[in-house]
Amino acid sequence: MLALRAEGRDAAEIGRMFRRSPEHIDRIIAFAELPGRSGPTTDDATLRPLERCVLRWRRRGAGHDEIGAKFRRSPRHIRQVEGLALFKQSRELLARGRFG
Repeated sequence: MLALRAEGRDAAEIGRMFRRSPEHIDRIIAFAELPGRSGPTTDDATLRPLERCVLRWRRRGAGHDEIGAKFRRSPRHIRQVEGLALFKQSRELLARGRFG
């Protein structure tokens, strides 16, 4: 929606595309422009929200048991999520040539 607005399209036109009212479109755009509403950084773009959360909790020192309880998952599941996230990050770094 932000890209469409940047192209110069008005809320009514964008609303028709998404089957929403112009007022709804204006609210969505206003919410998207609030501070702290940016998307993931380029380093985290390939990670799922769960993977980003698990890595953030691990950086803060939380254990697999604690994180698993928060997400109602087993510690084993959280270890798997963490491992996959770290694999994805390392693959991205290698693809960009940072280590090779």
